[in-house]
Amino acid sequence: MKTIALIPARYAATRFHAKLMQVLGNKTVIRHTYENTKATLLFDEVIVVTDSPIIFDEITHHGGYAIMSREVHESGSDRIAEAIKDIEVDIVVNVQGDEPFVKKEVLYHLLNAFNSADVQVASLMYPITSEEGPSNPNFVKVVVDKNNFALYFSRSTIPYYRDNNVNAIYYKHIGIYAFRKQALMQFTHSAPTPLESVEKLEQLRYLENGLKIKMVITTESPVSIDTPEDLEMAKKYLQTIS
Repeated sequence: MKTIALIPARYAATRFHAKLMQVLGNKTVIRHTYENTKATLLFDEVIVVTDSPIIFDEITHHGGYAIMSREVHESGSDRIAEAIKDIEVDIVVNVQGDEPFVKKEVLYHLLNAFNSADVQVASLMYPITSEEGPSNPNFVKVVVDKNNFALYFSRSTIPYYRDNNVNAIYYKHIGIYAFRKQALMQFTHSAPTPLESVEKLEQLRYLENGLKIKMVITTESPVSIDTPEDLEMAKKYLQTIS
């Protein structure tokens, strides 16, 4: 199977403007993400897909592969769907541009989900251990069936802890996706759905259209950079692994 990693990279992030071009150590955030993804050696190609000439130049001037989006997109999935429309590929992995420490083991297990022919879309989930995590709206939670296919995603606390005598398990959704090409193209040609619009979670469009998402448990919670405070934490983390 031909497998490609695409990194959607929007310059004008709402909460932290130009966060992908912030310097982390001696490289920008987006360059860390690109080079770490490529270093996994799991992919036939790694491509940054961006709306920004600044990000495009940052990647290509350092020997990387980047392409410019031709259209305006609301979601990363739409951006990468445009990019792979005319590319012959079996599995597409959407790596978030603001996760500069992406690890091989995590992506390896995600790709392994496609050893099963019934898996069309896969993503990651991480057990929430902090007490405040389940109620934190910045953490997207997911509940799954007995085969670890997603039942629902929400910023609310799911499941609701009604009985204190029962142990509740909460999972945080990690927004790294993998798709069979056909499933991704189907997504981008379908209209936003009601629950997707309410929760502002694009993955609900798959569920509302009857397409299952296989969830893979990971013990690695990636370092995401959404705020200036996150960047400072990432700098400290980088010092511990350098």
